[in-house]
Amino acid sequence: MKNSRNYLILFFLILFTAAIISRLAFLQILKHDFYSALAQGQHNIFFKAKGDRGKIFLQNKDEQLYPIAANKEGKFCFVSLEKIKDKEKTIETLSEVLNIDREELSEKFENTKTNFIILKEDLGGEEQEKLKELDILGISVSEQKIREYPYQDFASHLIGFVNKDGVGQYGVEENYNSYLDSQERFFGREKGPGGYLFSSNMQDLHGADLVLTIDYNIQFQAEKLLESAHENLNIEKGQIIVIEPFSGKIIAMANFPRFNPNSYSSEELGIFKNGAIQDLFEPGSVFKAITMSSAINEGKVTPQTTYEDSGMVMIGGWPIYNYDQRIYPGDISMTEVLEKSINTGAVFAEGELGHENFLKYVENFRIFERTEIDLPGESFSSNEEFKKGYEVNFATASFGQGIEMTPLQLARAFCVLANGGKMVKPYIVEKIINDGEIIETKEKVIAENVILPVTSSKITAMLVSVVKNGFAKGAQVPGYYVAGKTGTAQISYAALGEDKKGYSEKTWQTFIGYAPAFNPKFLVLVKLDNPETKTAEYSAVPIFHDLAKYIIDYLEIPPDY
Repeated sequence: MKNSRNYLILFFLILFTAAIISRLAFLQILKHDFYSALAQGQHNIFFKAKGDRGKIFLQNKDEQLYPIAANKEGKFCFVSLEKIKDKEKTIETLSEVLNIDREELSEKFENTKTNFIILKEDLGGEEQEKLKELDILGISVSEQKIREYPYQDFASHLIGFVNKDGVGQYGVEENYNSYLDSQERFFGREKGPGGYLFSSNMQDLHGADLVLTIDYNIQFQAEKLLESAHENLNIEKGQIIVIEPFSGKIIAMANFPRFNPNSYSSEELGIFKNGAIQDLFEPGSVFKAITMSSAINEGKVTPQTTYEDSGMVMIGGWPIYNYDQRIYPGDISMTEVLEKSINTGAVFAEGELGHENFLKYVENFRIFERTEIDLPGESFSSNEEFKKGYEVNFATASFGQGIEMTPLQLARAFCVLANGGKMVKPYIVEKIINDGEIIETKEKVIAENVILPVTSSKITAMLVSVVKNGFAKGAQVPGYYVAGKTGTAQISYAALGEDKKGYSEKTWQTFIGYAPAFNPKFLVLVKLDNPETKTAEYSAVPIFHDLAKYIIDYLEIPPDY
């Protein structure tokens, strides 16, 4: 009984083994050709491909789009070293045809671990023709996708560029690289009459497109005005920011000098820096509006509060003077302090507010924090020297010296004064368009009531008086209430990169204004580095006027005066 069971098990094992061997013989011998062909076909069913990088657009008030970053077809030249017969002669010939230094070419040929070397990208038509005529074995020309910036240096600091590896550098190109970049993906193939063809969805492979908040025409005017400031005032650098104070939407962000992203490799590294978000500076007297609004909000002063000016106050053993050591006799109101930009008046307001409260308000206005705008590399200063708590530091900070920030941080703080007291988050991308789906970036209020709405109204009325009666008369636009404040600050040696204490004779000259003042549609910051004028009254103010007048006419804003 036991043996018969063993024989039965053995029988089934032999039968099972025979079945497997028969099946293998059938598949590998009788059906070999069929499955070999099938495997070969399956080997090519999937392939990896990369499509176009997404485009970047500016727009105008009518939502007409301007492609500020796009793509074009180009040609590049490459060499297969194993096919080159006479290396020295080939290097000499290519040096002339491609206009590349002979030593540079020789180094490319010698210092490589691969057989394949790209010699030159974006070949010109003449270069292509000459290479074709030469017909050198091992030298080939092939197509490539090239990132193109059709408006040359226009809005260059906002846009950035794409490097040779196809990676975004600086600006929107860097910050939104993951959206713009068309990632390599696997795609299927479908069989047609002539064999396997690319599937139709290959044609649709591309990165997301971006529509910026920037208005093409306002950006153009801002950049044009900075160019004129360089020609007429010999500015070293400059920035203009135009922002919607209720939303944080950036309408323009202009920098001088600019660069051409099509030829970024020929530029000095420092020029890529976006001064509007990366240059720290001491704002000077524009900051008096922040000090005054804080003191008003705490009920420590009113626009009518007065003090007596002696032209100088001693703080912690340090004398603090008014600009040009001027003295304003009699009782001076807080409104007049802003109109005449009196340093000792700002010190008085800060003293009434108290150092602890002043520090609290500077923090609430987010001067020590990045704005977190959607651009890379934003700077901020922790202002450690100011925070040490020395009495003289609080005094000088009240009128904008000894405290530093970026132009955008300052513009954001002024939005609080203009919009009823709310802190907004600046942003630069309005729409992301991905496969037909539109993702809209919404404005964001990140803090309610930094100051009260009534305080916002009071400081705005004071700043209107500055434009009407003070040093900013040149900012007036007929038919409109304009609020604003000038600022002229000495540039420290440290900011100039010099290992010295104290301040140089160079100045930052700034004006910030908004209009229509009591329901503002835009806020403009103009900052100029060392113009050939004494104060911002003669440099930044006229630029603001010209840009504000253009914006009012362009947007057809009804008069409110």
